[in-house]
Amino acid sequence: MTRTAIVTGAARGIGAATAARLAADGNAVAVIDLDEAHCADTVARITDAGGRAIGIGADVSDATAVADAVARVEAELGAPTILVNNAGIIRDNLLFKMTEDDWDAVMNVHLRGAFLMSRAVQAHQVKAGWGRIVNLSSTSALGNRGQANYAAAKAGLQGFTKTLALELGRYGVTANAIAPGFIVTDMTRATAERMGVSFEDFVTGAAAEVPVQRAGYPDDIAAAASFFCSEEAGFVSGQVLYVAGGPRA
Repeated sequence: MTRTAIVTGAARGIGAATAARLAADGNAVAVIDLDEAHCADTVARITDAGGRAIGIGADVSDATAVADAVARVEAELGAPTILVNNAGIIRDNLLFKMTEDDWDAVMNVHLRGAFLMSRAVQAHQVKAGWGRIVNLSSTSALGNRGQANYAAAKAGLQGFTKTLALELGRYGVTANAIAPGFIVTDMTRATAERMGVSFEDFVTGAAAEVPVQRAGYPDDIAAAASFFCSEEAGFVSGQVLYVAGGPRA
């Protein structure tokens, strides 16, 4: 059965890999990111492989933009019953240097964005009597120096996920979270640049701390999302899966 999935923050990195994987699994996929033009590469990756996809530009922290985006997905691909809340930003700084804008920006994209998207999509899931919601948390939810805003947001997503599982389970909807460890993406590359170290050294250093002795890649996260979004995962809900090469990385 073909279903329609939405993946936010899907122009690149983990979101792009997840969108491509869900399409390979047989779903039509809406690729959502802040700028629609930036979605083109992910959409092409899917359509070139024979899948169905559209790109949509939307600010997930804006309620009107979210409502319009979900309505467009329904019109062009069909009612969405799979949602991956991946959109995220970082505004890292130590607490005494962190501004209110740094705090609010991160909370708005991660938490408000996941709330608005989930609220909009759950209506279609409840009507269908089936649904999958996957929220992207992080090992930073356990605490990470210089990331008070990001850590709080990612921990908040875990509580949000467990509550969705309790509220929506009776309607055939599961909600789970994935907490990646160190993943090689443009975001971690930007972190290396900010720290003044080469990305290669940054990755090597991070991998040395991981029990499996390697860094993670977007496809590692996409594989976990694929499972959570599958038919077979219907009895798995309210869980947080740390995909970090060990108990924590």
